[in-house]
Amino acid sequence: MGFNLQPYGIQSMLKEGHKHLSGLDEAVLKNIDACKQLSTITRTSLGPNGMNKMVINHLDKLFVTNDAGTIVNELEVQHPAAKVLVLAGKAQQEEIGDGANLTISFAGELLQGAEELIRMGLHPSEIISGYTKAINKTVQILDELVENGSESMDVRDKEQVVSRMKAAVASKQFGQEDTLCSLVADACIQVCPKNPANFNVDNVRVAKLLGGGLHNSTVVRGLVLKSDAVGIIKQAEKAKVAVFAGGVDTSATETKGTVLIHTAEQLENYSKTEEAKVEELIKAVADSGAKVIVSGGAVGEMALHFCERYKLMVLKISSKFELRRFCRTTGSVAMLKLGQPNPDDLGYVDSVSVQEIGGVRVTIVKNEEGGNSVATVVLRGSTDSILDDLERAVDDGVNTYKAMCRDSRFVPGAAATEIELAKRVKDFSFKETGLDQYAIAKFAESFEMIPRTLAENAGLNAMEIISSLYAEHASGNAKVGIDLEEGVCKDVSTLSIWDLHVTKLFALKYAADAACTVLRVDQIIMAKPAGGPRREQPAGGMDED
Repeated sequence: MGFNLQPYGIQSMLKEGHKHLSGLDEAVLKNIDACKQLSTITRTSLGPNGMNKMVINHLDKLFVTNDAGTIVNELEVQHPAAKVLVLAGKAQQEEIGDGANLTISFAGELLQGAEELIRMGLHPSEIISGYTKAINKTVQILDELVENGSESMDVRDKEQVVSRMKAAVASKQFGQEDTLCSLVADACIQVCPKNPANFNVDNVRVAKLLGGGLHNSTVVRGLVLKSDAVGIIKQAEKAKVAVFAGGVDTSATETKGTVLIHTAEQLENYSKTEEAKVEELIKAVADSGAKVIVSGGAVGEMALHFCERYKLMVLKISSKFELRRFCRTTGSVAMLKLGQPNPDDLGYVDSVSVQEIGGVRVTIVKNEEGGNSVATVVLRGSTDSILDDLERAVDDGVNTYKAMCRDSRFVPGAAATEIELAKRVKDFSFKETGLDQYAIAKFAESFEMIPRTLAENAGLNAMEIISSLYAEHASGNAKVGIDLEEGVCKDVSTLSIWDLHVTKLFALKYAADAACTVLRVDQIIMAKPAGGPRREQPAGGMDED
């Protein structure tokens, strides 16, 4: 008779097909390893000289970028521990809009330090307590490093805005940051409301048009729609606007009914009534004083004919989001069915005109009045992936502007802050007793990753740079950072490289949190994945070439 082995231990409790990893080697170090792999990917893209990554996501869309937020989003990280870092990076991207790379790379560095400590025999909980003390100290030191006079800032003064935005944009598009910052600053200042704290990121739009180069890019007050006007009327000045969400077309086709027609006259009258009905509707719109009709759906031939007879300009915006944005810009209310609009529902534009930019016809809607104006940065570039990357840089700039509207304090950039933090946290670790002083010292060492990475990405000798940075900081020059172009250490206040205080603060906090979260895990239990047998991808005709 067959002898049936009874499963024992944890196996007896869980369904078969589960995975269970526990203990230091199996769980903790494996997790740390996965996170290190992730931070190795992002680390080489840190800073202005960062390399680009080419990521092809599951939909075969190509990304060429050094924006860590985009990279980790498209990688679809599977490993649960590395996901923690991805989430920290995403949180940073959504909260501040810049510094996702710092978050992920720094967390990876902290975990690498933790691994060395574990191999030395420290318990993860001691490391966590040390890291927590260290991050609290870091927050304290960061406040002391804030540049004097940076809290009083006029968010409408272009020079001040550019000086704070430069670091964020340069880390995405090095060498073009001056042109880009000037564009972004113009756009942001144009739409900045009376109370800057209410700045809405959505009000700065990006329109990407192929052709030309960055020097052809401009800022347009108003919306830029990437479509031509329907019909022959291509512009309108100081016009009222009626927006119909459902489309401008005859509604006669919607009802299914059978009409019995006996004579030719009846047939003629039948089609005439439809015609008259459309004319009546369009006339009602024209009578309300509207000069521009915006349709969210199709525009019927017959309707268009009457629109032109009544000298109405017709725009078609098929995207719901664009339509909503258009309504916000013009202050109009989208109506569901064609008919005479209420005077309150009409919007107003200063001008609508169709222009040609780089062989593409675009409609530019300008509206100066009303506080909710929209500005559009029209980006020009030679390929789609360059345009996408420029868009990310603009996005970072706009988010940085929003962050500086809330808190405009800044700290020295170009790794000056990090080295100072490393030095001071290191000093702090000597005052601590107990085993967590080792963890604090490791935390301090982790800051060296940033100047090291910046130097390596720029092709400089990292050891020399770091030791000379330490020497400068030890003699009290807290503002000395790396001048990447000349490859020497300089006072960054002369180079005017500044990082926003909030960006650094959140990035380091999220990184420390993520690292501690990973360290707190001591067992991984994965249930059996749900679902039937895996569907393999259909075999393509070609192998990978």
